[in-house]
Amino acid sequence: MAKKVFVSGCFDMLHSGHVEFFSEAAKYGDLYVALGSDKTVFELKGRLPVNGEQERLFMVRSVSSVKDAFISRGSGILDFETELREIMPDYFVVNADGHISEKRDLCHELGIQYIISDRKPHPGFDVRSTTELRKRDYMPYRIDLAGGWLDQPFVSKHYPGPVVTISLEPTLAFNERSGMASSTRRHAQDLWGSKIPLGDYEKLAKVLFCYDNPPGTEVISGSQDSIGLVFPGLAYAFYEGQYWPSRIEHRVDESLLHFVESSIYLVSLGPRFENYDVLANTTFDRERAKALADAAEAHWRAILDRDIARFGQTMREGFNAQIAMFPNMMNERVAVLIDEYRDFALGWKLSGAGGGGYLILVADKPIPGAVSVLARRESD
Repeated sequence: MAKKVFVSGCFDMLHSGHVEFFSEAAKYGDLYVALGSDKTVFELKGRLPVNGEQERLFMVRSVSSVKDAFISRGSGILDFETELREIMPDYFVVNADGHISEKRDLCHELGIQYIISDRKPHPGFDVRSTTELRKRDYMPYRIDLAGGWLDQPFVSKHYPGPVVTISLEPTLAFNERSGMASSTRRHAQDLWGSKIPLGDYEKLAKVLFCYDNPPGTEVISGSQDSIGLVFPGLAYAFYEGQYWPSRIEHRVDESLLHFVESSIYLVSLGPRFENYDVLANTTFDRERAKALADAAEAHWRAILDRDIARFGQTMREGFNAQIAMFPNMMNERVAVLIDEYRDFALGWKLSGAGGGGYLILVADKPIPGAVSVLARRESD
């Protein structure tokens, strides 16, 4: 009797990368594909798929390597759980950018072998992704490597310091509400379309910051989001109790960008859950703000020195300083995940305000099941 194989996903705008993924998964046995409903896609990604669930189902069922496909009846990141328990496959296959600990833990609970597959094109074809095909969207994402929260005056007024960001190419569709500046990114798309225009980076970042925070905005998005998106490569923005930094350093040295992008790996936590309040139970004072500022400054120096051990150590120190002010950033789920990767990584932090998003890891060699990033270079 043939083994049974299970995969799940949105599979919108079906392309050669999807077909190749199905073909690779089907090598393990009869392939069953669980498709996220339109409702689930909207809840997780903040947008409806281009193709509705019935059209996506029709196309996936038409792929020769697929034994059967269906719309998952559940919701959330484990929307397929009911079908998984009904089918009880031998294997569950995911791409590296689709791997999250909840999927793996569910498979372990059910005795299903969990396989993480590298995303790769069919021989002779270019890499394809739904993100790439959606109007050829070149709008970057960003992550804050250190100092996040110092761009808020209620933190930097206690002690000044930098936020270090890196602008990323959209090599995959990063989760919404995950600390990747996705909300500010959507506003950038409203302003400029599919890519950042040419021009003075600081002026463009100020325009985006103002558009992101129109008059009457109650919760101001920090300017590190705008700066991290607009400035290619690495940015060091120094805050002294104001929403806009007093100075910005900008580095696009190829060796620096290669050092950072080859040292960073992301593990998905899924989108931030509803009613998450990072501002509850917070404590701000000079000692805590200084600890964050000192760690961010040391982190920047570690990058400039290309010292990966200090790069990881200062990321840990900065994350610990964040937790001292924002204890809700840490929970049991995050602690378990950090323990899982502790032996692989030199440092770690959460993207953005936590509560979901990504665990960012620094390591001197590839981490199984984690996603690599690509730094955005300057355009001509």
